[in-house]
Parts: sequence; C-alpha cells; structure tokens
Amino acid sequence: MRVFKSLVLLFLVPVVRGSMVQLKNGGYEDIVIAINPELPEDHNIIRNIQAMVKEASTYLFNATKQRFFFKAVKIIIPLHWLPKPEYLSVKTESYDKADVIVANPFLKYGDDPYTLQYGGCGEKGRYIHFTPNFLLNDALHNIYGSRAKVFVHEWAHLRWGVFDEFNNDAPFYVSVNSGKETVEATRCSADITGKYIVQSCTGNSCTTRECEYDQQTKLYEAGCKFVPEKPQNAPASIMYMQSLPSVVDFCDQSTHNEKATNLQNKMCNYKSTWEVIMNSPDFSNTSPINSASPPFETSFSLLQTKDRVVCLVLDVSGSMGSYNRINRLYQAAEIFLLQIIEMDSWVGIVTFHSTAQITCNLRQIVSENVRQDLIKCLPTSAGGGAKICAGVRKGFEVIKQKYSNLHGSEIVLLTNGEDSHMSTCLKEVEESGLIIHTIALGPSAAPELEQFSDMTGGLKFYATDTVDSNGLIDAFSGISSGSGTISEQSIQLESTAQSVAVKQWMDGTVTVDSTVGKDTFFVVTWDRSTSPPDIFLWDPKEKEYRTSNFTVSNLNLQTARLNIAGTAEVGNWFYRIQNNHTESQIISMIVTSRPASLAVPPVTVKAHMNKDTNNFPNPMVIYAEVSQGFLPVLHATVMATVEPQTGSAVELKLLDDGSGADITKNDGIYSKYFTSFKGNGRYNLKVHIQERNQTVRLGHRQSRALYVPGYIENDEIKMNAPRPEASDDEIQAKLGSFNRVATGDSFVVKNVPLGGTTDVFPPCKIVDLEAQYEEDKIHLFWTAPGNDLDVGQAERYIIKMSESLPDLRNTFEDATSVNTSSLVPKPAGTKESFQFRPENFTIENDTIIYFAMCAVDNASLTSEVSSIAQVALFVTPKESSPAGAPNDDAINEEKDFWDSEHKTLLSTTAISISMKPQYKVAAEPLGENFKHFCCQTVLTWSLPLFHLMNCTEDFANENWEYVFIGLLK
Repeated sequence: MRVFKSLVLLFLVPVVRGSMVQLKNGGYEDIVIAINPELPEDHNIIRNIQAMVKEASTYLFNATKQRFFFKAVKIIIPLHWLPKPEYLSVKTESYDKADVIVANPFLKYGDDPYTLQYGGCGEKGRYIHFTPNFLLNDALHNIYGSRAKVFVHEWAHLRWGVFDEFNNDAPFYVSVNSGKETVEATRCSADITGKYIVQSCTGNSCTTRECEYDQQTKLYEAGCKFVPEKPQNAPASIMYMQSLPSVVDFCDQSTHNEKATNLQNKMCNYKSTWEVIMNSPDFSNTSPINSASPPFETSFSLLQTKDRVVCLVLDVSGSMGSYNRINRLYQAAEIFLLQIIEMDSWVGIVTFHSTAQITCNLRQIVSENVRQDLIKCLPTSAGGGAKICAGVRKGFEVIKQKYSNLHGSEIVLLTNGEDSHMSTCLKEVEESGLIIHTIALGPSAAPELEQFSDMTGGLKFYATDTVDSNGLIDAFSGISSGSGTISEQSIQLESTAQSVAVKQWMDGTVTVDSTVGKDTFFVVTWDRSTSPPDIFLWDPKEKEYRTSNFTVSNLNLQTARLNIAGTAEVGNWFYRIQNNHTESQIISMIVTSRPASLAVPPVTVKAHMNKDTNNFPNPMVIYAEVSQGFLPVLHATVMATVEPQTGSAVELKLLDDGSGADITKNDGIYSKYFTSFKGNGRYNLKVHIQERNQTVRLGHRQSRALYVPGYIENDEIKMNAPRPEASDDEIQAKLGSFNRVATGDSFVVKNVPLGGTTDVFPPCKIVDLEAQYEEDKIHLFWTAPGNDLDVGQAERYIIKMSESLPDLRNTFEDATSVNTSSLVPKPAGTKESFQFRPENFTIENDTIIYFAMCAVDNASLTSEVSSIAQVALFVTPKESSPAGAPNDDAINEEKDFWDSEHKTLLSTTAISISMKPQYKVAAEPLGENFKHFCCQTVLTWSLPLFHLMNCTEDFANENWEYVFIGLLK
C-alpha cells in the first residue's frame, strides 16, 4: 500500500496572485491596502488604517516571539478623492491586487472582518476585507477587540494559511476527561472560562438565562452562546478570541485544543496555529530579533490612482500570417476596443516586427467615434522578424505623450514568436513602474514572455491556434480595469464556438440577468466566408433580430456585431446561426454587457489556478470565485475548460461542497483538482457558468473575526447587541438564470514524461467524514473521493476506529479495523454512507470513539488519512461550567433516597424528569414489591435513552430489578 507523499508539496504553494509583500529581516514591506473607489472621501479612514497597523506591528512582534513586524505599507487612494501634495502615483499596485481592501459590504449586515482563503493549510489567502464602519466605529471594539488585534488575526489567515479556532456552525462539542463528560465551547485554548448563556430580546428589552441541554443534539440548545469572563489568565489564542485583554499568543502545542470542532483542526490535521506558522517559509527565513519592540516604526506611502492608460503592443511579424492569426488578432482587439476598455480610458496602439511603429497616438475614449477611430489603427497584414523590446519601448513613448512617467500605466503585449534579445529590456520594464499584460499566441511564443507580467504584476494569457476555443478573444476580454470600479467594467456573458457543417445550425441560449444589461453586445465571428452566416436572435419578449440588424465592418469581414440599445431585456435570449458557406467553418458567439445599476453589484466570476508554474507529478487546483458584491453565490453550476499547448481540451465541473480540492462548503469558491497533463508547456483556463432556473443563494464569508456575544465582568453578564443577520429573503439571490464566462491566467507545466504518464495520483483526502450513533450502530457519512484525487472512482475503503484521537491520527495502521467488505466506493463527489455494529471492540458508556478512513485506487495508491469523526456513547453528558459557577438546578447526589416513602419519592422524581430532561436517572436494585410500580412509571416517562423499556422481559430476570431513586446532574 503506497501513500503518495508528494501531495504534501501542494499545500505549501500560495494561491494569492499579485501580492507584492516582501519579508526583509522580519519586516513586512510593500503591503498594499486599497480603499474602494466607490467610498466617499474620508481621511479618518486613512488615519485609522495607520493607527491600526502601527499598533498591530507591536502586537504581531510580541505574538511571534520577536520575529515579525509591519515595516512599510502603501495605501491606495481613490481617483475621485481630492489630490494632495503627499499623494504619489500608483505604480504596479492596484485595487485588484491589494492585500487589504476597504469597502462597503453588499448587504447592510456585515462588518465582520474576514480573509478570503481559497487554499488549504499553510496556503496564503487572497485578501483581507475591512468595512469603513469597522475602521471608523469605535463601538465595535467591544465586539471584535482592538483593530490592531483583529488585523493580526486576519494577517495570520492571509499570510500563513491558518484557520479559525471557533466554529459558528458547530459552537459546542462533547468531551470526556477522566471519565467525566462535558459539553464544551469550541475554542482554543480550553482554559478560557465563561458561561453558557441564552439571550432573549423583545424590542429593546433583553433577558439572559443559562443554557439547557438538548436531548436531540446532545449539546446545548439552539441560541446558546459561550460568554467569556473578561478577566482571563489564558494568553491564547489570537485565532479564537483576540478581543480578550489576556490574549497575546497563538495556540501552540502546549495550549492547543485538538478536541475542538474547528477548521484549524480539520484543515491542518490537528496542528496548532503556531506549529503551522513555524512551518511557513516566513519562519524558516527569519530569526528572532534581539529587541523588546519592533526595530522600525511602520512607514506609510499614500498612492493615488489615475485615469486608465493602455497601449496595445502587437506583433505583426511574418509568423502572424499563419493560422489566420492576424485576422483573429483583429477580431479580438476590436472587441477589446469597442466593448471591453472602459469609458474615459486612454488608449494607444503600437505594432512591431523588425522595427516598431506607432499606429495610433494616445486617445481618450469619450465617445463611440473615438472607439471607431481606434479600430482603424489595428493591423491587417504581417511580415518581417520580431523585436519585442522595440515594441515595448515604443509603447513607453506612446504613454509619455500624456505623462512624464510610466507609473500605473499598462501595456498589452501580444506575440507569437521568439526573440533572443528580450532580456535587453527586462531591467527597463522592472524599473518603469508600469504593468505589462502578456498574451502568448501559438506554441512558439517566447518562453520568457511571462517574465514581463511576473515582474510588473500583470495578467498573462495563452491562446492556442485552435479556433473553436475563442482563446484570443477571451484573453482580450479578460483585460479589464483593476481599479475596483466594477460598475464600469465589461462582463462576459458568453463565449462559445463550434465547427458548423454546410447548411447546419448552431443554436444556443444566453441569459441576461437583472444585474447586467447596459452596453450589451452580441458578436458573431466566422473563419472562412467573407459574408456573414444567417443569424437569428430573439429577445425574451420574442423580438427578432436578423443578420441585417448586425453590423459588419469593411475592415473586418468576418465579424458581425449587434449593440442592444438602452438596457437589454432580462431573460433568455435565443439564437440560431446557419452556415451558408460552401464548406464547414468555425462559428462563434460572444456576448458582453455592463452592470445595469450602480446600486446593485453584478454577479462576477474570477478564475485562478493555485500556481502559475507546476512540476509534474504535483497536481494543480482550479478555483472559480462566484460572488455578488462581496457575498458568495451558492449552488451555481460551474464548468472549467483547460486547454493545453498540444492535445485536446479537458472540461471539469467545479464544486463548492467542501470535499476534494474544495476546502469549505458553501463559500462561493468552486474547486477541482487538475491532473490531466497532456505535455509540457503553456495551458489556458476558462470558466463557464450557464445557470438555468436553479435556486441561487448568497452566503457568508469564512475566516472572519469572532463576533463576541458579550463578556462577564465582576459576575455581571454584559451582552453585546445580537449579531445582525440577513433574512432569507435578503440572501436569496434574485437572479433567476444567468450566464458568465471568465478567463484565468495561463500556467506552465514542466517535467511531464515524453512517453505519457502512469497513475501517480491517489484518491484525495476525505475531509468531511461525520459519525452518528443510533440503535447500537455506527453511521458514517462522507463524500466519495476519486481514483485520481477527486476525479473517477476509488477501488476500496479502509476504515479505522479508536478511543484515542492521537493514536488514530498518528498510528492509523495500528487502529482497530472496520469490516468494509460490503462497501463499494461510488463515483467522486457522491454522498456516501455506511453503518455497522462494531466488532472486536468493546463499547462502554461514557466513551468517545474516533473514526478515520482512507481510500485506495486500482493502482494501490492510498489517500491521506481523512478528517476524524467522533461519536459519544453515554446517556446524557454533564454540562461544563467553565466559570465554576454553581448550578441551581443540580440535585444533590449524596442525598439518601432510601426510606419508607419510596413511592412518594418516585412520584416527585417523575415530575422532575418531565420538567428537566437534561438529567439522567439513577437506578438501584429493588425488591419484588416494586416491579409493577416501576414498570408503570417507566412506561409513563418514556425516557428516550432508558434501556429497560420492556418491563416484562427486563423484570423476568431477578438481576434487572430496579427502582428509580433520584436524578443525577
């Protein structure tokens, strides 16, 4: 049985794109905090950011044992804020690549700070989100703690890939220590004390009481909250409740609570947060600083955005004449200029072969006429060699027609060839302060091309010569502004292409949802004929558009475009396109639109790979983030297409079910492992959502700071206002059907064997194992892994059980086996269940049994050990009382119930049981005279967990003669 050890490498690779943070001698530099351009000017936001980070630097320094601090931060100021002398210009920094963003939530509920995390344990996150109200409203300090502490909590998510040590979905768990059962709050460390409280409010009047035990869940009742004592001795943990004054540390091996049902335990294999941090590259590359405080105070740079300036730098060398590339370039760049680039942007155009030429000086797009003038500058012929640096330098000239420097401007560099002299301008590019987006076209594009993007934080795309993939059009469509002004950006609704035989039809449906509809274009392209195919398009009200309604440019005879006036009708648009050419040809449909309203954010999709360079046999992960505003969109159908440099494309369905590559269920991050490596070279990624009449909901972000319900000070319970929650109506996305297409950055794969690959990928780790105990049987539930990670079907399962969690985790092979001979794995992604009566294992009351499993594929490759599930085997647990407070409801266990008034006591006991079902019954042997009475009483009580319900059978045996003499807490 072979375990695939190389998988561990996957979890050390960041998924964050564009972050420019550097760690030098313990100091984090180039942290970017961006203020959303839709926020009104308020300089208190800037001042409070600065105060937060300065204080957080000292807190971080001490929490990491004098190892890390915040040295240099850049704050991006929106364009519409009044300029000031101290504001510098942005360079390669942008809102879309910021480490921290400051923006309003989509719904009115939601000042919870959170970090968007895509990946697993130890992987960097995407960004931290603070609302302006969080930064300005000091009243929130009592809920989250100081802003500095919250920032360190979120920084640990973002930088080191640790997870929360609380769990709003599973706030309690059952624990057995030295034979004593307790219900505990999910927390770290377990030394944090408090009380379990239910708060009930009517209007502005609220009351509190202690929580009651729930017979159904075996935990506390719904609505129960753990309210901590404000004075504490416990120094940990920052990832649980950083708001407590005593909390100054991360949980380490000595304080970690491995029994808690939180994401940190689940995702990081029960390692403490400090252990994960110590395993990070940051930790291994630094040493403790011999100082009581950070050696530098945090410095701040204020950078203001500017108008978008873009120069297209396009290869027109001889090889662009092959594979219809020059015509496809025209089609794609035309879509960019007419439909993608935002109004008020500045655009220039340069072409290059052996030399470079300016074909269009910088123009500001203030009207449709300017767009039409720009497309006249696009190239229509190709010839000569390729001097990439000549084109880049000429692009510099174009941008300097408006600005004295290149800071914050963009170049879109497209090439299909190699240039041995590329390195001669790399230094200039690095020092320029501009961003270069690269598009590699065809298999021979310079392998060094992506260096331009990597050093400037630009996007990078790859388009094959396979015409029916729309790769080049999709690449240009993906180059929207990174300013954060989503209300102005173009959104791709559809991009599809297929080979259509003579006189055959291409049919389809495109949905225009209520969040888009302005500036909507339907574009049809074809690759053979010089005249358009027969086009029919019907809007939701059955208004018909035909070929004659589409515009065909004299400069581009293979594109027909229809611009819908005003706001497009919401609903399904149907099209039929007939190939009237004399031979088969590729026909495509591209649809773009813009948001319909400034007040309602559109549904957006962002596609990513977990890394941009991969060495076989490491797997990769595809991510698609589907959101409206900052809230995740749930239950969408998301398909990803990965196209290799050679070979056919692979299509995969991405899932948001918390299994396989997907780390968290219902967070709007749809994921899938990618292992279908067809060879070395570049690959491109495209994500497509075609949602039809599904119930789509909005969700909440994970990895957020804990909303503390209240505190106990001097034995007085002081509750915070209940956490505001959105109603079902508010989080029900009123979208109906919708279409979206998104193009991700290209990536490069290396070390794929020339002769093809063998099976090197085991089934993925099962991360959602759950267990229940019912009717003397163990019931297990999980999501099926695949043969290769989360694709295909495993061969068999191995299930183990133990009374020791550490033993099961550390010596899985030695634990007690469960007979799984009747268990046949289902296809990946299928919900599985299995029930059994434990064999060769003694189950006793007051015991917790732990379960874990592995999957094995047909090549005998074995998955990692699953997450661990548990069941508690006892009648009714005793509630914990972390504050040590007396319980007024408890019955004195030492009271002597044996006297001549048994029947009276039994009657009193029966009443107590009906009123207080959280107590368990104490039984003692009883003589013959009380058999009948006991039977009648038991049948009347109908206690669900009483084992002697059948009185006739039980009392036939003299060894089972009992009377109930009292209740034990």
